[in-house]
Amino acid sequence: MHTTTSTNEALTPVAEGARVFRWHDHASLWFSLGVGLLVMQVGAYLMPALGTQEALLAIVAGSILGAGLLGWVAKIGCDSGLASAGLMHAVYGRQFAQLPIALNIVQLVGWGTFELVVMRDASVAIARQGGMLEGAAWPVAATLLWGGVVLLLISGSMVQLVRRVIARVALPLVVLSLLWLSWQFLVLAQEQGLADLWQRRGEGGMGVMAALDLVIAMPISWLPLVADYARHGQSGRGALRGAWAGYAVANIWCYALGVLVALTLPSQDLVTALLLAQGGLIALSLILIDEVDNAYGDAYSGAVSSHSLLPRWSVRRWGMLLAVVCTLLALVLPMHSLEPFLLLLSSVFVPLFGVILGRLAFGADAHALLQRAGRAHAAPIAIWLAGVALYHLLPQLAPALGSALPALALSFVLAWATRPRA
Repeated sequence: MHTTTSTNEALTPVAEGARVFRWHDHASLWFSLGVGLLVMQVGAYLMPALGTQEALLAIVAGSILGAGLLGWVAKIGCDSGLASAGLMHAVYGRQFAQLPIALNIVQLVGWGTFELVVMRDASVAIARQGGMLEGAAWPVAATLLWGGVVLLLISGSMVQLVRRVIARVALPLVVLSLLWLSWQFLVLAQEQGLADLWQRRGEGGMGVMAALDLVIAMPISWLPLVADYARHGQSGRGALRGAWAGYAVANIWCYALGVLVALTLPSQDLVTALLLAQGGLIALSLILIDEVDNAYGDAYSGAVSSHSLLPRWSVRRWGMLLAVVCTLLALVLPMHSLEPFLLLLSSVFVPLFGVILGRLAFGADAHALLQRAGRAHAAPIAIWLAGVALYHLLPQLAPALGSALPALALSFVLAWATRPRA
């Protein structure tokens, strides 16, 4: 049946009766989204450049700060009831906002495809470890399988998925898996000399600020998505606390586990190292299943953003289309060569949301601003472009400072200083 909608849901606040998420629903969702093989792989990447204590310092500080920003945007989304596309319209103007929204859709399709590739490669490794038959058809079958799962999930209710599947089923299983793997590698570290590993010094090549930049990149990468979910919350304060706590704990845990794996089995890639642990096959399989919600999150938010541009198609219909597109791209694209392009797109959204925070974080009525938004707002646009320029200049001018935090700080301060006065 042809599906149409006359209301642009992304630019309309969620009705009070539909706001059902409590703080623990936000926490469950963002803990689950914060757990992933990609996060562990980045954690392992910190070694051996950094010492153990330096790496953990960067992990804890970067996770708390990055998840705090995530929670802050969640509060704005919940208070206003608007999706990320609505916040962009309110701050940047109705016509100009279509540019960052389109870039966000491209980014989400790219990351959704990348998630499917990660799940496919892990599935192949698990199948090989389990003694299953290998062949050229297995990666294709694994890609279609995971793409089909995302398609099935996106065809249902996002709210019910979060409250019934993630909170009640996926979350307990993934927590048990992380506890088991953490225990196994801590035992291995104890056998190798835990005190020596704790005192281990870095070999150089990466400073603490650069590591902090790398750690904070993960929560910041979710900034364009968080309002799409938080708008269904009952309380802005609950959305802030839940998203902050859930994501910070998951990010710290997965980054630290990646560091622990790199310390104890430095010659192995992460998936192989996890499979070598006792019970690692089952634990990795459960983490892999939990990885599905990352791909789902990309497809759902991509659908909300697409719906904001073409509301004749419902969010569900857009989501199903994007799930199919991600699956097809995962079958044909050499994803590892696309990583620089995806990171380039990500750099756009650090200053973009620095401006949104500066304009909306201190009690501004985002919905009222949306109602009287013009075609394009010159000051926010100029600040955003300046933040993007700074992001790319800093690695050449002052690499020790990192890029994300200075670009975010500049865009936030300028946006706050130039905000319209009531």
